[in-house]
Amino acid sequence: MSRKIVLVIWGLLSFFFVQADESRARWITAFENQSASNTWLCFRKDILLNSRPSESVTLKIAADSKYWMWINGRLAVFEGAVKRGPTPEDTYYDTVDVTSFLQEGKNAVAILLWYFGKEGFSYQPSGKAGLFVESLSDEFPLYSDKSWFSAIHGGYYTPKGTQPNFRLSESNIGYDARLFSESWIVSPADSLWYPWSASVEVGKEGCKPWNKLYPRIIPMWKDYGQKEYTLREWRRGQEKDTLICHLPYNMQLTPCLEVEAQGGDTISVCTDNYKGGGMYNLRAEYVTRKGRQSYESLGWINGHAVYYILPKEITLINATYRETSYNTSFAGSFSCNDDFYNRLWTKAQRTLLVTMRDTYMDCPDRERAQWWGDEVIESGESFYALCPQSHLLMKKGMYELMQWQKEDGTIFSPIPSSNYQTELPGQMLASVGLYGFWNYYLNTGDTATIADLYDSVKRYLAVWEYNEDGTVKFRSGDWTWGDWGTNVDIKGLFNAWYYLALDGVSRMAGVLGKEDDAADMKKEMSALKDAFNRAYWKGYAYRADESLPHPDDRLQALAVLSGLADESKYEAILKLFRHYEYASPYMEKYVLEAMFRMNRPCEALERMKKRFGKMVDYPRLTTLFEGWGIGPEGFGGGTYNHAWSGGGLTLLSQKVCGIAPVKPGFKEFSLRPQMGFLTHAEMSMLSVNGRISVSLNRSEKELKIRLSVPSGAQALLPVGEEVQQVKLEGKKIFKNKKFYPDKRYKADFSDGQAVRISGGEWEIELSYR
Repeated sequence: MSRKIVLVIWGLLSFFFVQADESRARWITAFENQSASNTWLCFRKDILLNSRPSESVTLKIAADSKYWMWINGRLAVFEGAVKRGPTPEDTYYDTVDVTSFLQEGKNAVAILLWYFGKEGFSYQPSGKAGLFVESLSDEFPLYSDKSWFSAIHGGYYTPKGTQPNFRLSESNIGYDARLFSESWIVSPADSLWYPWSASVEVGKEGCKPWNKLYPRIIPMWKDYGQKEYTLREWRRGQEKDTLICHLPYNMQLTPCLEVEAQGGDTISVCTDNYKGGGMYNLRAEYVTRKGRQSYESLGWINGHAVYYILPKEITLINATYRETSYNTSFAGSFSCNDDFYNRLWTKAQRTLLVTMRDTYMDCPDRERAQWWGDEVIESGESFYALCPQSHLLMKKGMYELMQWQKEDGTIFSPIPSSNYQTELPGQMLASVGLYGFWNYYLNTGDTATIADLYDSVKRYLAVWEYNEDGTVKFRSGDWTWGDWGTNVDIKGLFNAWYYLALDGVSRMAGVLGKEDDAADMKKEMSALKDAFNRAYWKGYAYRADESLPHPDDRLQALAVLSGLADESKYEAILKLFRHYEYASPYMEKYVLEAMFRMNRPCEALERMKKRFGKMVDYPRLTTLFEGWGIGPEGFGGGTYNHAWSGGGLTLLSQKVCGIAPVKPGFKEFSLRPQMGFLTHAEMSMLSVNGRISVSLNRSEKELKIRLSVPSGAQALLPVGEEVQQVKLEGKKIFKNKKFYPDKRYKADFSDGQAVRISGGEWEIELSYR
């Protein structure tokens, strides 16, 4: 055989294998699509199977912006796709197991796509509505290409009148049932009257404008199914009646209805916080067709009540709702003998869940934006309140934060965002520091994530510079913000946040074996501490801006928590906390934590009750506020569901009940309760290392503890000067500063000795001097 023929055959074989290896899936869109905002598209593909697949079938699906999928008429995905923005250019994809939906013979795959096409604080539009589907199983050869039928969904429209504020990428949803039938979901594509056309192939995976596909880090949403409202009431009008349907708690929901109508009448739907935070958010409209009909508005809204505004000509058969949420569970709990703190903890837990979805949000109505000051506090709550699946939302946010880093090294929020990208220096330092990235690692033990992000974090720290006196040079950023309210000592706060950032990143460096980096940062911390105290300690308070009328309670708190303030300054700082209350609910968490750090649990609990009393005692509402009141009484618009107000949840579990990680992933944790005036407290949490539970009963001279330690974990119970005796399962193991009959329970702790307790169920008794 000649060399020329061999080369030709080799070339043909090479071409064949290259073609075989290349995915057949393409990004597709509808022929008539113009990618206008609030566009809805239908996609349909029928595929024959000789038999049901013998192995699991997974689909890889990406979309701009959201999709719903039915297979053989059954709902397989309710709101798929994560809002675009793993980087400023790229897109997320889902992996969906569809095995249980498949059957022998014809399989009908129907996908409804919602293209936002609108800038906002939580989404980066590509500029083009598109769908990408690829089967990862040879037994179900499904690929998006030009063989799919597609069409603009003619039933959807944008309602006239007031539109959502510019922060929201979602639009109001209108649906005219006279113009389109949903039978396309179940009927054979070739039997329908729809204006189907062959889909247009835009390009293969990686093409513009969607670019690289990143796997969805977080789980698909939790769908609780359709439910009945707990309470209904009618408000009658001359032309229209309003049905107010009360919900059991604040939630993310999609409203549903069933009516009998003559056709052409418009029903309006919104929630009680349609103007939440002073800004209009989302509402829905439905135009009836003739006869009996049902409808579900697919864009989620939230609130405590749903309003259905119906013309009198319509007969309402039923109104229901579907609750969905981030897929986690209320795995944590807390209770004590003072019901105020129980209600605070429960409201904080509910507020946390309603501010979680594609990202951690500041609020689910006005913005849905991933502000990082909020996220730091929210993620801290999730470790105690929710199951470990919640941790993935923080992980996703961490990658986004650093993958959106600017050329000059700065980081900013909210992200992903297309119309507002702002560096708030204080929040950015909080995100990468002790309470942000390091706290995530300490609770999860996820070394891979901090290893991936370390260099970017270090690059951000290098943005900051020093003054000649050794303090941190003030950086205004794009928004010089330290907290809502007045009397904000911003320069001092930035110094303290930078110190906390150095502390967190130096610990990351140590974990990653970057000993030189860790040593350099520790030296930097030492120099900054000296400079901070020389420049700002005035003998009675820390003050960087002496033009302010009073010392800033926020600055004193961060000085204590960072370690910039030593114990000799505690009494002076405590006096300030008794007089000044400038912190908003956001920074109040740090003030209260500082009081626990200074071993003043009674005062911390008293201040917590005083400051949060109005929102905890507020009737009807199950969530916490953005400010100390609602609307004009609040900050930033005054939303009534802002998870940054839930820092007390963390403190009640971590400080009052005393459970905190010592080694990453809760392989070792401390039990150091600070009960104050409480006589009983108990908590339970699901750590990545298993469930931890503790019940505490205190009298004047005795503390009885029931403790559950996961297998493979250890608890450390500090025994300070005040502890006279410790009994474990009725056996005396410690008395008068000594362990006996042997030292197998002895452990060293950060500030003295501790009892080491291994996995199992334990009863412990402490006697005090």
